[in-house]
Amino acid sequence: MESMLRYLDWTAVGLALLGGLLFLLLLEIFRLNSFKSCSPPGPRPLPFVGNVPQLIKDPVGFIKSMAKYGEMSSMYLGRNIVIVLNSLPVLKEAFIQNSAAYAGRSPVPILDWVTNGCGILMAPYGTSWKQQRRFALHTLRNFGLGKKNVEERVAEEAQYLIREMLKQEGRPICPMHPIMNSVSNIICSIVFGDRFEYDDKRFAKLLEILNENIQLAGAPVARIFALLPFIKHFPGPHQKVRQNADSLKDFVREVVEEHRKTLDPDHPRDFIDAYLVEMTKQQSNEDSTFHEENMLLSTADLFLAGTDTTAATLRWGLIYMMDHPDVQERCHEEIVRVLGFERSACMDDRAQLPYTHATVHEIQRCADLVPIAMHETTQATQLGGYHIPKGTRILPNLTALLADRKHWKHPDTFNPENFLDEKGQFCKSDHFVPFSLGPRVCAGETLAKAELFIFFTSLIQRLKFSWPPGAPRPNMDGIVGLVRSPFPFNTICHSRETTS
Repeated sequence: MESMLRYLDWTAVGLALLGGLLFLLLLEIFRLNSFKSCSPPGPRPLPFVGNVPQLIKDPVGFIKSMAKYGEMSSMYLGRNIVIVLNSLPVLKEAFIQNSAAYAGRSPVPILDWVTNGCGILMAPYGTSWKQQRRFALHTLRNFGLGKKNVEERVAEEAQYLIREMLKQEGRPICPMHPIMNSVSNIICSIVFGDRFEYDDKRFAKLLEILNENIQLAGAPVARIFALLPFIKHFPGPHQKVRQNADSLKDFVREVVEEHRKTLDPDHPRDFIDAYLVEMTKQQSNEDSTFHEENMLLSTADLFLAGTDTTAATLRWGLIYMMDHPDVQERCHEEIVRVLGFERSACMDDRAQLPYTHATVHEIQRCADLVPIAMHETTQATQLGGYHIPKGTRILPNLTALLADRKHWKHPDTFNPENFLDEKGQFCKSDHFVPFSLGPRVCAGETLAKAELFIFFTSLIQRLKFSWPPGAPRPNMDGIVGLVRSPFPFNTICHSRETTS
């Protein structure tokens, strides 16, 4: 062995390795150029990593900049092309006129690792996803989604939230936990049949890991996992995603077991009861998608989707209200003029509260909550003169639509006038699509709209929010995970009844 090493020409070995790497590099450059020649225009990708460095550096700014390349553009995540749709006509053509072809969900390897294709949110397009989503929508409607009794639950929970925040009246408070708890209690009452107190430490921990996983799923660790999936067998921060997902499933499993003991098939109390009944009905069907794993993950998905997005939007709302006290005061004056101090808001009040209604929409526009929600084509298709193969990742550029200079009066600033006409009446824009379009549109859109309007109106009706003296303003880029959340911040709230 030693004699072989002695005669080995290390210079030749080094040159051979260098030549091999150079050949691979040239091959990759040739591959990229051939793809670019038949794809929409876009920023120049780097070999092997594509546009990932730009995306990591400034995800929202980079996505917004894609609109400068036209109605359709291209970027690369690693070696995979992503077709970006930058205009409303192209989005409608894809997600409404040709919806089935764009109904796939782009894989997020770190989440696929923990869901195994089950549930609703990250499930691939197919029979299981269709059945689980259809069942969830039908069941949620049966338990009040879009009806008056859900509005009453939201209004009641808003009063609990106000009382909880007033416990710290006049002192800096981080609103993250109480807002998440209150919003989560609405979906919990529908899914689990119960709400949770704000001092429930186990539930507080559950909300913490929920928020952590949403952030980790969009963090650099998730992109590294996508490039190197074999690291799932090794220690690292990616293992935290698995641990958190297991904790959430364990929580749901315990609730399910409690429901099994007291189940009355003729009188289901909530989503879990309804699912257990459906599982029993389909026991003889070998191809049934209603099984234990789908029940756990569909329930967890509803809990996740019904908590973090609305809670994050309300936290953005507090930031904008503290940054724009004139808007906060105008909303308060309008609310008190119409509702007084005591009556809770309902969705029917929106017509009489145009400025407040516009403010809620402007919060959603500026929050730009889901900037990187990718779809995937389920079949080969054509769009904008380009051939798009099956399995191509598609990014609806909602960020560009929500900041389009051609369609907003004040695209770069927070201003409710974006949603008001010359007479001061509310007017919605077609470019306002925070819940996306097509088959993958947010299943809880109706609930989210009710929660945002009633929670926001109730908070501004009864409380005044301001920055703690000398507190630094949080970085407004936010934390971009599955959801774009604000960085943690403190607020000071005062009762309007004592300050007015």
